[in-house]
Amino acid sequence: MVEKKAVAIPVPAADNSPMEEDKPLKKTPKELKDAPIKDELSEEDQELKTQLEMLIERLKESDAKLYNPTLETLRTLILTSTSSMTSVPKPLKFLRPLYPDMITIHESWPENNDKKFLADILSILSMTFDDDKLDTLKYRQLGSQNAIGSWGHEYVRHLSTEIGQEYERRQEKEADSQDLVKLALEVAPFFLAHNAEADAVDLLLQLDIVPKLVDFVDKNSYKRVCLYIAGCVNYLESPDDAICLRTAHDIYMKHGKFSEALLIAIRMSDKALIQTVFDSCQDPLLKKQLAFMLSRQQISVETEDEDLQNCLNNTHLTNHFINLARELDLMEPKTPEDIYKTHLEHKRNTGVAQVDSARQNLASTFVNAFVNAGFGVDKLMLTEEDDGGWIFKNKDHGMMSASASLGMILLWDVDMGLNQIDKYIYSDDENIRAGALLAVGILNSGVRNLADPALAVLAEHLEDTKSLTNRVAAIQGLGLAYAGSAKEELSELLLPIVSNSDVPMEISSFAALALGQIFVGTCDGEITSTILQTMLERADGQLGETYGRFMGLGLGLLHLGTRGQCDVTLETLKAIEHPIGKRTSVLVEISAYAGTGDVLHIQRMLHYCNDHIDADSDEDDQFQAYAVIGIALIALGEDIGAEMALRSFTHLMHYGEPVIRRAVPLAIGLLCASNPVLSVLDTLGKYSHDTDIEVALNSIFAMGMVGAGTNNARVAQMLRHLASYYHKDASCLFIVRIAQGLLHMGKGTLTINPLNTDRQIMSPVALAGLLTTLVAFTDVRTLILGHHHYLLYSLVTAMYPRFLITLNEELENEPVAVRVGQAVDVVGQAGRPKTITGFQTHTTPVLLAYSERAELSTEEYLAQAPVLEGFVLLKKNPDYVEETKA
Repeated sequence: MVEKKAVAIPVPAADNSPMEEDKPLKKTPKELKDAPIKDELSEEDQELKTQLEMLIERLKESDAKLYNPTLETLRTLILTSTSSMTSVPKPLKFLRPLYPDMITIHESWPENNDKKFLADILSILSMTFDDDKLDTLKYRQLGSQNAIGSWGHEYVRHLSTEIGQEYERRQEKEADSQDLVKLALEVAPFFLAHNAEADAVDLLLQLDIVPKLVDFVDKNSYKRVCLYIAGCVNYLESPDDAICLRTAHDIYMKHGKFSEALLIAIRMSDKALIQTVFDSCQDPLLKKQLAFMLSRQQISVETEDEDLQNCLNNTHLTNHFINLARELDLMEPKTPEDIYKTHLEHKRNTGVAQVDSARQNLASTFVNAFVNAGFGVDKLMLTEEDDGGWIFKNKDHGMMSASASLGMILLWDVDMGLNQIDKYIYSDDENIRAGALLAVGILNSGVRNLADPALAVLAEHLEDTKSLTNRVAAIQGLGLAYAGSAKEELSELLLPIVSNSDVPMEISSFAALALGQIFVGTCDGEITSTILQTMLERADGQLGETYGRFMGLGLGLLHLGTRGQCDVTLETLKAIEHPIGKRTSVLVEISAYAGTGDVLHIQRMLHYCNDHIDADSDEDDQFQAYAVIGIALIALGEDIGAEMALRSFTHLMHYGEPVIRRAVPLAIGLLCASNPVLSVLDTLGKYSHDTDIEVALNSIFAMGMVGAGTNNARVAQMLRHLASYYHKDASCLFIVRIAQGLLHMGKGTLTINPLNTDRQIMSPVALAGLLTTLVAFTDVRTLILGHHHYLLYSLVTAMYPRFLITLNEELENEPVAVRVGQAVDVVGQAGRPKTITGFQTHTTPVLLAYSERAELSTEEYLAQAPVLEGFVLLKKNPDYVEETKA
């Protein structure tokens, strides 16, 4: 059967004229838009149109008595017209063609009330034109200045847009804009009263008068306003961000919300403001909550009250952590084999190389320390025999890490810990002694003690001329124990060591690093100048040692989060001709802008990575590794920036030089610490099989960081696969074991993420620990796989339980029902949206993952903290009525 083709038959129109679609358009869209309305109107519309035209004609007449009633009629017609949200009201639609005539009328009238009245009508009518003349604003200012909301919400929104545009134009011409500010201050209260808080904040932000918000905000709108202001901060430049935070703080203080005001003060890193908020609070229960919030950030304030001092010192941390472990049935100590699960590893018996038993024992030491951290019990170190048998299964420098692991196991429990460690401090073996000194520092990390046991024990070993190892351990111990405390006494002890050019570079550099950790983010002038002077005076050969990077990091940590305050230091570093000058300037810059999401500085870091440095030339390329870590450090805590950074890392892996490729996994680890995102795990899994062995080593460690304290099953499976894949390579297997230890850190109860309190606050102390470890991994062969593996313990400053524990007024456990679910961003959303989704109801204490949020299930108790995380004090709700079940 033959298929018939379809044929198109043209059908002529009835009058033989061309078809409609063939006719060319005679008018442009603009002409069509401005064309007069055709007569296809309903009777009602036609009547309205005729009436409006008649009213305008009446305004053209010479009889001034008719003007006011005519204008009143026009206003009534405009105000009473109804239309859908998407269409222009009919009176405005019909008046559009008459707009030029009305402008002419307005210009011809003398100055009087009628002229102002007509200006008001022109102001609303000009909304229907989308030109740049800003007539709505112009005629509003010429008008009768009646109540801003009399023409409705849409008019006010349009007016606020034009105020912003006019303000920008005047700023360019440097013209006076007081009249605009005055008008904006009328618009803002209207917005706030009509649930348009975001519009009010945006307008005042644009006019640089955000602090004026404090006067307008009431008890109904302050929460949403402050939430929106705090959400804007990430996208503002300095000093606008600080002004916004200060405004939010002032609003909270005005409404007596001390805990929220304290969080803002912490974000601003303003010590004086923190002290003011703390002192202003008179409620004893709320003040204890503030003390717990400050202890989480390791910030100390002055107080005479002993109970408050205990809260500030984190004295309760160890007891509550042990109680949590009992509640979750985690007190049974785990052995390294429980973590490795070697029976699940894919066995390869053919030609198995002899495993380096000392290296494997060292790996087990670290795994044991990380897994049992804070529990005070384990099966290797604190055995019934108590003879230190496990320490002697390690060789030389391995003994140091083994005895230091006691500090990790007994973490936060200062009294019991010092008793256990004491006997090793007086050991005959130099390495065991050094490990015990480091253990004292680790033990005291994150907790304060009025007796200062760490300082008392470690200070006497700082001048130990017989043992370099002991001096380094004592210095490191002080850095970890007093991180973030800014204790002047320690500056006096450690500064002479930094500036003494007779001591080895190793000691001087670690002293600079310890000072950086202790005085993190303070920009201390004396320490900064001493480190810079030391760099200028030291010989090139000494500066070239691998330890020099820690001197640079110490300087960087002093400037952590200080933004522009690092400019003088950066200028001084240009005077150092040795490559350490360039490296240190990158470290200082990335530290200063840590967590700001500053796009310009991320671009600068990418420019550093853009340089292709020839391997044959003498030029140093180490600074590029720090630039890569810097991209992650700056983007930290800002979701869009973090996503973009991960994308950039993919390009750097494809096209970067070896030094850049080796740093990429470390940067990814920092960006997603304790947050096992599936796509990131896949990426790191791919890099862990890289042909460049250092890329593989860093990727394996990064997998440990990404999974740290989460017990993530996927990461565990990937690491078991890597253990069998690298079974012949002792170095890689060592790092795989470390990563397995990190994954099961605290048996899944700890986190190393520097962001806390619903990811709003970045902890400088936690960042200091993470950066120390990552910088050590930029020379993984010499440091981590060499004699300085104890630098892994630097992570202790970032380790904190990821629990939510609810306490009553006597600071005793108060189990309550809470809903735990994925956090939802509700900034600027209308109404009262749900802050969590996909929740489950649990009874406290509970563990919270990186992206989770908790809220109380019932209104029986009132939480004293704005964010349910860490220690939360509860107060009985006096208005609560228990629901009676039918």
